[in-house]
Amino acid sequence: MNDPINVLTLFLFNIVLVNIPLLYGTVGEIVVEKSGSLDLGVEGTMAVGAIFGYLAGCAANSVLVGLLVAFLSAGLCGLLFAVLTVSLQANQNVTGLTITTFGLGLYFFVGKGLGSNWPAMTGASALVQGFSSIELPLLSKVPVLGKALFSHNLLVYLGAAVAVLVWWYLNFTKTGLRLRAVGENPGAADSVGVNILLYKYLHLIAGSGIMGLGGFYMALYMSGSFEGSNCWINGYGWIAIALVIFANWNPVMAILGTLVFGFFNTLQIYSGPLAGAFPETLGWLNAVPPQLYKALPFLITAIVLVASSVRKRESSGQPAALGLNYFREDR
Repeated sequence: MNDPINVLTLFLFNIVLVNIPLLYGTVGEIVVEKSGSLDLGVEGTMAVGAIFGYLAGCAANSVLVGLLVAFLSAGLCGLLFAVLTVSLQANQNVTGLTITTFGLGLYFFVGKGLGSNWPAMTGASALVQGFSSIELPLLSKVPVLGKALFSHNLLVYLGAAVAVLVWWYLNFTKTGLRLRAVGENPGAADSVGVNILLYKYLHLIAGSGIMGLGGFYMALYMSGSFEGSNCWINGYGWIAIALVIFANWNPVMAILGTLVFGFFNTLQIYSGPLAGAFPETLGWLNAVPPQLYKALPFLITAIVLVASSVRKRESSGQPAALGLNYFREDR
């Protein structure tokens, strides 16, 4: 019989391990949306960061190089989005979907193009070591929660740190407050001297770069194994967009949202072990069709989107000018 404590610990551990890319994608999209832009290209942007970050990390045998290239390559997707929607005033929804199509297409084009030359992660010792667990002193010794929350790889801790730093930036810095003003009322911000073009460009690039870090994480989690049929991102980009709403555009709340969505996402893997470890209370999990477990994250996503449509504007952190192109002449 499975040890109940061990099964529970592993379940909680994997809620964090498997779903941290959602946090990167969500925080990156929050940065983008706070500028007033709605970028639906999260999935494609993460895919670009994933493949180029992984290839660069393998070539240089360096996690730092992989992170940097993932950030920069995904940032180029943000730059493309900015040129099309900010400078050329293209429709944001259509442009975002185009970025997703482009990013996924580029992912498969590069991966399949390399073919037998595709680098194995086992050949890059720094990447393997960079994805190994780092136990935090004292905290990792706490029963159950110590292993679940404080015995993770460097990129997990980095994701949490990025979320907290972005929250601080948006709420306690002059530049962050100006960014929020751009997202709420670009005309008013423009009238007091805020450079709307500059703020949108910089934060679209930075937000997209953060999404790319989530893609790089997925590449390492998948051990760099390129199948050629399924993308590493696997729908995480779309869930991240819903998580922005769930978190009410708050990067710190995005951490909680990641854990909530991660619970349902991980349940499809651990439903059997949990039912075996706790037969009296969780035995019913074995009766649930596996297809339902796979659909759960997306069902929760749909519920969040419906709930957001009835939320009062006063209680929402959604920028008032979200998704609206800014014409200075209409000010």
